[in-house]
Amino acid sequence: MAVLTPIPASALPSAPHGATAAVQSAPSAAGLACSLQRSGSLWQLGIEAQELTTAIGQLAEQLETDDPEQRASALAELEAALLAEEGNKVALAAKADATCWVIEHLRGQAAYRQQQAKRLTDLARSDASRADALEESLVFVITQLQPAATRFSFPNHELSSRRSSAVVIDDEQALDSEWLTVTTTSKPDNTAIKEALKAGRQITGAQLLSRRSWRIH
Repeated sequence: MAVLTPIPASALPSAPHGATAAVQSAPSAAGLACSLQRSGSLWQLGIEAQELTTAIGQLAEQLETDDPEQRASALAELEAALLAEEGNKVALAAKADATCWVIEHLRGQAAYRQQQAKRLTDLARSDASRADALEESLVFVITQLQPAATRFSFPNHELSSRRSSAVVIDDEQALDSEWLTVTTTSKPDNTAIKEALKAGRQITGAQLLSRRSWRIH
């Protein structure tokens, strides 16, 4: 999966005359070790921020694997890179910000793919519905023309049939109990359990956990 560099063009200063050659000759990102202290130039800081984002995006690609060890290794590398800047607030903020860019990109991509999946699902449902309608119409016409036939042959297709039987319930309330099956399901009442635990009650098999949720904005 190609990770787009999510640094908006409007956030970067315009390149000065002759800066194109400097960008082309810039060294490739050296992992997360890229430091924002190499230059005081806003242009260079923007390039280095892109390098950080690219490096973190490459780590994110490793999270696609089904291998838990590879996933753990990629996450450990990111965490180590952040922890390495414990005493450098500027560098830590830069790496954290680059990580947020990648997170936002991945979530945006996920939302887009979900929209496409829904669109394709709707198209598939429409296609299937039209195919069913055509098939029903075809069968109706040819069975009207040849009522005794159970199979039809065409130049490139065959239409065959088989007998089957199915129960149709006209009035479920009229059925005797011997013809009914009883299904009982149960699940924890989380709302009631939560209120009881918050009130100080001890409930065997349940506990109240406090969590803090985070949101990137």
